[in-house]
Amino acid sequence: MSVCKNIEQLRAQISEWRSNKETIAFVPTMGNLHAGHLSLVELAQQKAVHVVVSIYVNPLQFSPDEDFSSYPRTLEEDLKKLEAIGTDLVFVPDTSMIYPRGETKSSFVEVPVLSHIIEGEFRPGFFRGVSTVVLKLFNMVQPDYAVFGEKDFQQLLIIKQMVNDLNLPIEIVAAAIKREADGLAMSSRNNYLNPSDREKSCLLSQALMACRRQIEQGISIEQAEKSCVDALQNHGFLVDYVTLRETMGLEKVSKSDINANNELIILAAAKIGNTRLIDNMKFVIIDKT
Repeated sequence: MSVCKNIEQLRAQISEWRSNKETIAFVPTMGNLHAGHLSLVELAQQKAVHVVVSIYVNPLQFSPDEDFSSYPRTLEEDLKKLEAIGTDLVFVPDTSMIYPRGETKSSFVEVPVLSHIIEGEFRPGFFRGVSTVVLKLFNMVQPDYAVFGEKDFQQLLIIKQMVNDLNLPIEIVAAAIKREADGLAMSSRNNYLNPSDREKSCLLSQALMACRRQIEQGISIEQAEKSCVDALQNHGFLVDYVTLRETMGLEKVSKSDINANNELIILAAAKIGNTRLIDNMKFVIIDKT
């Protein structure tokens, strides 16, 4: 496994692979890797001859009151995990390489509409930071495929739209959510959970499942969402949102949408203790009429 810390090394390797007409899949990460990340790499290995993983904690994805300075950085452990599963190359840039003119003076890219709803309402500027760094990394790696997890579903849609809007020759591959045995969606931030909060954290996925069942049973969307929020709050969660949307553009859902065999998704974000968790659940209600 190669580890590259500058663009010249990276591009030399990419050029060699390209000269042999070998395909490349890319998995961008912020490190502190867990089984969910490794499942993305394994999916990437199914898509292409070579797999590149980046590890970079992007400051533009953090607001001043978020956890950039304390975000777990575990590079040595991450490299061991990636080598163990046969990763070809790990790209570890620093901020001076990603933002040579500084974070506030660099060009940026922002996907309209999708970046400003739901998660974007609670984390202004977050998706601009995501889109900008992902586009930069795409330009550096120049992959044929890029793999993103469905846990960050809104982010996945934003990256897909950016690729389409900017005519990038990259296929975006979606990977299913990887969960712990009790249903908690895997996340690097789960490391912040103390034992008590970790025990409660699985209630988020359980609440989403209950919300789905209510919708399938014909309970109104508003009531199902409210019941989900109430259940979480009763267990000590501070809820940012629980919302039912369609999966193409995250438009709000009406009763007619539910009866039209559309793919739906419940998106949620809630804080337990000091840890903010996000999760989602996709499903389709089959119209039997």
